Amino acid sequence: MRLLISLAALLLSVLLLQLSSGGVGPLDALSGLALDFSRQEIGMLGSAHFFGFFIGCWWAPRLMGSVGHSRAFAAFTATGAIGLLAHMMVVDAYAWAVMRVASGLCVAGCYTVIEAWLQARVTNETRGRTMGVYRVVDMTGSLAAQLVIGVLTPASYISYNILAILCCAALLPLTLTTAQQPETPSAPRLRPRLAWDRSPLAAAGVIVAALSSASFRMVGPVYGQDVGLSAGQIAWFLSAFVLGGALAQYPVGWLADKYDRRWVLIWLSAAAIVSCGITVSATGLGTAGIMLTAGLFGLTTFPIYSVAASHAHDFASADERVELSAALMFFYAIGAIAAPYFASALITTYGPGALFGMISAGHGVLIVFGLTRLRARPTREKRTRYIYAPRTSFIIGRLIGRSRERD
Repeated sequence: MRLLISLAALLLSVLLLQLSSGGVGPLDALSGLALDFSRQEIGMLGSAHFFGFFIGCWWAPRLMGSVGHSRAFAAFTATGAIGLLAHMMVVDAYAWAVMRVASGLCVAGCYTVIEAWLQARVTNETRGRTMGVYRVVDMTGSLAAQLVIGVLTPASYISYNILAILCCAALLPLTLTTAQQPETPSAPRLRPRLAWDRSPLAAAGVIVAALSSASFRMVGPVYGQDVGLSAGQIAWFLSAFVLGGALAQYPVGWLADKYDRRWVLIWLSAAAIVSCGITVSATGLGTAGIMLTAGLFGLTTFPIYSVAASHAHDFASADERVELSAALMFFYAIGAIAAPYFASALITTYGPGALFGMISAGHGVLIVFGLTRLRARPTREKRTRYIYAPRTSFIIGRLIGRSRERD
């Protein structure tokens, strides 16, 4: 408890940051619809966010080494606030894309600082409990951010100002804390090939996880409007996805620790295809049916990243874990950059159901690839622990540390 109290400032910054950054994607989509942006332009905004996110993941450890944790956090937060405040000053999709690069940069940079700070404070004895609280705070902020969309007016100065205020408020707990800044950790080398060498299936799995999550979160509001949901209902629609993903972590983790993780990935993808079909066919069942199917979609797709990451770590040595986590994040970022734009283009051409058609196709490829990998090598007898792996920064692998190791 004493440790958690000492980390309260960091955790409060995480919560405020999630409320701000988690709301900008859906708000941009709804605002773009209100301002008559094309579907491709709205998808481009989501892709721009993840492009900025990737740059931030790579650059943040280096900036911390130059100016320190607090100054780096202030710089990234200011970048995000500027991007939010500038939205209604320049109403243009391509200008907004630049602003969304700034928001992605802010998210990756701030999480890198927070996770590096947490890593320096925890010990092997307190790591598990601290990470558990950190995940709960992060997931709670993400869920609340989706609900905030229901009360924000699209294409409004006030709406973007509220998100900018929350972003600036995230500065206060961390910059005013009296805790001494830790030493800056070395930046992990980015070696994408390491993930492919350890597990080609895991690399493919995180790309498909990005295909599902990034396209749904960034283009989901477009789908929601096309099937007749109001802004408030779209907020619950997105929240149901996050809640379903949160509820899935324990049962899926139990399965991933008990059975061959390749089969868990295959069956999750099969369930994801079923949930996509149910989601599309449930549009005629009313609002309640749509919400339930969104939760089912989150239940079947959200844990795929963590299962894939755990499978990759089964074949890695202890000194490779940090770089392997960064490599998996790289593959996730690649998929997340591409997915929103292609999803929006498909919706424009083939209608709202094309979003889930694209996601189903990705999971179908993963099933086929998983079946081929079953023949490539036997399952690993000694496996690492399954843990929920947040997609937050390249530092997350160092923060998780020995949590994957079994006694």
